[in-house]
Amino acid sequence: MTTHSLTGAVASRFYSRWLAADPARPEQLASVAGLSLGPAVFAKVLQNETAAGMPLPRAMRRLRNLAIAVLIERDLSGKADLAEVVSTMTSLAEFAVQHHVTALTEEFIERHGTPIGQDSGKRQDLIVLGMGKLGGGELNVSSDIDLIFVYPEDGETQTTQPDQKSLSNHEFFTRLGKRLIKDIADITEDGFTFRVDMALRPNGNSGPLVASFGMVEEYLLVQGREWERYAWVKARALTGDPDEIAALEAIIKPFVYRRYLDFGAIEAMRGMHAQIRAEVVRQETRHPERSHNVKLGRGGIREIEFLSQVFQLIRGGRDTELRDRSTRTTLRTLAAKQLLDPDEVDQLLEAYTFLRNLEHRLQYLEDAQTHTLPVSDEDRLVVANMMGYADTAALLDALETRRKFVAASFDAIFAEKSGQEGDKEDNQAASQVTLAPNDDLDSLQTSLEGLGYTNPREAAQRLLTTLQSSRLQSLPEASRNRVIALINSALPLVASCPDAQNDTLNRLLDFFETIARRAAYLALLTEYPHALRRVVRMMHSSGWAAQYLTRHPILLDELLDDRTLRAAPDWSAFSAELQRQMDATEGDTERQMDTLREMHHAQLMRLLAQDLEGDLSVERLADHLSCLADILVGATVKAAWQTIPKRHREVPKFAVIAYGKLGGKELGYASDLDVIFLYDDDDQEAPAYYSKLAQRFITWMTSHTAAGILFDVDIALRPDGASGLLVTSVTSFEKYQMESAWLWEHQALTRARFCAGDADIGARFESIREAVLRKPREEASLKHEVLAMRKRLREAHPNASTLFDLKHDEGGMIDIEFMVQYLILRHAAQYAELVPDIGNIALLKLCGKLGLINSELAEKTADAYRKFRKLQHQVRLQGADKARVAPQRVEKDVTAVTQLWAEIFA
Repeated sequence: MTTHSLTGAVASRFYSRWLAADPARPEQLASVAGLSLGPAVFAKVLQNETAAGMPLPRAMRRLRNLAIAVLIERDLSGKADLAEVVSTMTSLAEFAVQHHVTALTEEFIERHGTPIGQDSGKRQDLIVLGMGKLGGGELNVSSDIDLIFVYPEDGETQTTQPDQKSLSNHEFFTRLGKRLIKDIADITEDGFTFRVDMALRPNGNSGPLVASFGMVEEYLLVQGREWERYAWVKARALTGDPDEIAALEAIIKPFVYRRYLDFGAIEAMRGMHAQIRAEVVRQETRHPERSHNVKLGRGGIREIEFLSQVFQLIRGGRDTELRDRSTRTTLRTLAAKQLLDPDEVDQLLEAYTFLRNLEHRLQYLEDAQTHTLPVSDEDRLVVANMMGYADTAALLDALETRRKFVAASFDAIFAEKSGQEGDKEDNQAASQVTLAPNDDLDSLQTSLEGLGYTNPREAAQRLLTTLQSSRLQSLPEASRNRVIALINSALPLVASCPDAQNDTLNRLLDFFETIARRAAYLALLTEYPHALRRVVRMMHSSGWAAQYLTRHPILLDELLDDRTLRAAPDWSAFSAELQRQMDATEGDTERQMDTLREMHHAQLMRLLAQDLEGDLSVERLADHLSCLADILVGATVKAAWQTIPKRHREVPKFAVIAYGKLGGKELGYASDLDVIFLYDDDDQEAPAYYSKLAQRFITWMTSHTAAGILFDVDIALRPDGASGLLVTSVTSFEKYQMESAWLWEHQALTRARFCAGDADIGARFESIREAVLRKPREEASLKHEVLAMRKRLREAHPNASTLFDLKHDEGGMIDIEFMVQYLILRHAAQYAELVPDIGNIALLKLCGKLGLINSELAEKTADAYRKFRKLQHQVRLQGADKARVAPQRVEKDVTAVTQLWAEIFA
């Protein structure tokens, strides 16, 4: 491809005619062609025209023609890129609409009085909404402008002169709107300023020309169709009062952006695209010369716009960064968020630039609103030369390359998914059975036998229960058929499970029944068959995972992209994104609480998927879960503090200290948080403020919202336990630990650490902790108290089963933890390296290395602890309340633990 090789005079007949019509125009063009046009230049040119006696409509047309000529000159000479061309045209349209509305409003008020709202008593102004490419800031050089006229309130005009004729506000703005269209769009000796299309207004061309806010709200709520959501994404107010515009946007937003992920948008936009394509094909069949439609044809501009906007409709309700009206900006955001591959987005943006540049050159020929290559060979060659190609064939080759890429990207999202994905075996199995809502038990059993179910009668009975359930029967037919289609797709996948087929089926049908009324989730699993396969795998692998996904089906979204699902967590990026979202909703406590939960659940689902795929060890998983909890605790403290009125400082001198599993970084999926609260603030109101902060922290953590719960919180380890204060000053905490704490509280301190909040308080805590743990202790009394506490715990958790309780039984995890705690309290005075909270396994090995215990037994016990944790994790993943296994599975490990126990406490 070469550089642009034609001037405007050679390439554009419109340009040549415009120049030749007035000898002054070449000089006028030269005076502004070196500039990037904008409102300041527009205003100056318009003022010159009106000062010469031109009425505003004619002056605006002359300005528009000059602007088009300048853009042709700058674009074809390489001085302007696509961004300048579309922003200039957008700015010109805004300038024209605003100036005409201002002038017409003054004229109509002088004639009919000022429109006043019947409820507010305030002046009413016309709000002109720019739709389509005007709304998106990406207007074509010869485009029409899609407009909608709205006004806030009904009422009447308030007259001040006897010759003024009062009108209803609706009639006032209807007349004003008609004049606005006439003044902008009528073709005169100077052409037009912009063609105007009003078809996107409520009820289309059959609806009233203008609508009040109330009319807009009722229409969108009652009659608004899916394709209109696509259109209203671009809606942008060009005129009007900022407060009224904000009120209008509050009406539009819930219609366009659903609160939850809306994968039903894919099917809706697929249908709209099919209608557009059918019309294009019909036109091309009747008029073969109209082929190569760069806007609506296969792989054209519209498909790139659809690719961009479908993600906005699906996710824009939850992610405000996806609400930008610009196609190019949205594509870049999709790349930044890894929703589309960055390399793919780069190619889409290049294709978009190519297609839009080509579209402009098609329009430069005659200033015509065309999107197809011209009929004549001569004009096609001119267009090819404008695009920098030596001949038409080279242009068509370049066009075809880009259209193929765009079409492939479009199909990856919008193509019908049925039968296109999945293993051949899955598809072959699926083709063997198609269940119907009226199938009886015997026919279901026969179908399941054909799929290879090991217990088809039991599976058929459960399937029949679901098919005949009131929940399924009461669904709209479309939703019921979609659920049945998903069951048909899932049955072969369940049959391929090597074991626990019926357990998997039961979990899956429970899940389908839960989401049956949520069309968005049904659409997601229909549109993304690989997500359905992953759901089945999760249901088979873990009863706990099945319950978790059933409680939080919104997490289905996390199963779509293997890149993000399998990627190692980036906790710094997660923390920054969490804080960004919290800051964006500051003052909205409910939304912030949901944000914390949603981001926690999403990250938990990713870790769970990696865990079930065998990508994470138990220790690595616990590290990730603990880090995740630390970030959420910190964000909650920061947000909760902002809700306290009359707080005496902006940043609280307050810290959360973690104990137990969080303190030891051994957190599990469903672990609660053992924490205490410390502060270091001399203000006389500090205790009250920080007590309120702690209370709100607990509320934020434990409250059930629409998004579920964050964490259960246990504060029993605070000084003086349940009878103690909710928050403690650092000084009081130090005194308590050194003078009043029970030994078991010092045992708990071995697994405590600073979690979140004020880092200086965290450092003070670590110093106190070290001093306490390194206190010299008398061996006999220490053993006595540790053994007494262990006895009480064992008596509190009797095990009458024949299974071994991994946590509580003799030789189990608590025995190991008590040995480690004893060794720290007994020897840390002499060995400072025992103080850091490095985990039980590392501490056991360290004690063996230091000669405090038999090193071989230390290794065996460390291995036993690792094995116990892994087994406990596996049992919990199946949804069991108690972590118990057959004794023979851990016999050698238990022996090693009891031998070390005997050695230490003999």
